[in-house]
Amino acid sequence: MKIAVAGTGYVGLSISVLLAQHNEVWPVDILPEKVALLAARKSPIADREIEQYLAEKPLNLHPTTDATAAYTGADIIVISTPTNYDPKKNYFDTSSVEAVLALAGQYAPEATVIIKSTVPVGYTASVREKFNNPHILFSPEFLREGHALYDNLYPSRIVVGCPAGDEALAARAHAFAALLQQGAIKQDVDTLFPGLTEAEAIKLFANTYLALRVAYFNELDTYAQVRGLNTRDIIDGVCLDPRIGSHYNNPSFGYGGYCLPKDTKQLLANYNDVPQNLMQAIVDSNATRMDFIAEQVLAREPKAVGIYRLTMKAGSDNFRQSSIQGVMRRLRAEGVPLVIYEPTLKEDTFYGDCVEKDLARFKATCDVILANRAAPELADVAEKVYTRDLYSRD
Repeated sequence: MKIAVAGTGYVGLSISVLLAQHNEVWPVDILPEKVALLAARKSPIADREIEQYLAEKPLNLHPTTDATAAYTGADIIVISTPTNYDPKKNYFDTSSVEAVLALAGQYAPEATVIIKSTVPVGYTASVREKFNNPHILFSPEFLREGHALYDNLYPSRIVVGCPAGDEALAARAHAFAALLQQGAIKQDVDTLFPGLTEAEAIKLFANTYLALRVAYFNELDTYAQVRGLNTRDIIDGVCLDPRIGSHYNNPSFGYGGYCLPKDTKQLLANYNDVPQNLMQAIVDSNATRMDFIAEQVLAREPKAVGIYRLTMKAGSDNFRQSSIQGVMRRLRAEGVPLVIYEPTLKEDTFYGDCVEKDLARFKATCDVILANRAAPELADVAEKVYTRDLYSRD
């Protein structure tokens, strides 16, 4: 079976590798350097399992920049292009998805098209009508940056949205779910086939709940800091309740990464004519947390603040919408000099701030060092480090 995958970010690359174990897969990207890396069986993103599978597994993978070659004759086209949130429009920028849908209609009109990109609730039904293509389905992904292939190999669930009453399309949805299960290591994965719009809602509500949990423990930590209490003692006592559990409870500078900030805002926008209080509070809480962190740093009256890593998660090389950048913007607005240590950055500056590539010099230059997640290599300057990381994990 020929499968084309549009986009080679975390979603597209992980699903390409997963499916290439048993199928002919054509990952498509507009960046020649990413395609060249994949052709050499090297991963353009930091992900241990992707790197391992590219190096060691016999994958039927054909990375290309040629969309025509990839889509022509494809049985399935998976769309995993970025959909950034546009705050002016209160809507995801879905132009990249629609560009692929247009090409799919041109080169593979009978192919099953699976939208994996996160989209607004109701979007898939609208583009089925707009492009006059009855073969479009939506299947949300549930993965972590840096562990994308692992989360496809051991999925928590598989969800493929499909219109009710369409038996032919339901067969396509089941066939795609079977391909995901075939590539996974975990067996007997819970698999759901809700309506198209319900599948879209699952993704946004799931990510917004995760953001809620992060925000809750961050606000608990803010309270403890202001009142002079021991945050860890409180969290440990709270989380021993099995109804609450000890996952997603490590304080941070805010929820960040590519998904949570934009998905919470998109879900809030979808509530434009629906009563709510909580959805607005989840979005607002993140800004409040970053304000608080910045105030704590400013109270130390630093001459130079070091930013230890721009990445959101340990083991990731992606710093899109990382929470530490929100704190940086606030410090920058107060005129505080910032010095960044980020090994994945090749540039000498980042938004006008100096990038220091020598760790020892970085430590010596800064009198306060911000670290969203603590690291052993900062142990010798622990007195300079400001972090809210209590458990040394994400």
